[in-house]
Amino acid sequence: MRVFQSLVGPDLDADGLLAPARQLATKRVVVKRPDYAPPLANVATPNAVVTKGHRFDIYAGTALVE
Repeated sequence: MRVFQSLVGPDLDADGLLAPARQLATKRVVVKRPDYAPPLANVATPNAVVTKGHRFDIYAGTALVE
């Protein structure tokens, strides 16, 4: 995975993908992040599953927001 990341570089557009993903999702959007990383697009979520080295942030989709 490190070799792959060194080839493609950092994920610069990840923050911009959260809003469109939430608009298209009917139930939820789950984002896997390192446990030390800040929330995606600085949008905190009350729902997260934390493991030893990762965090799964769970965002509501449009069906749950309305």
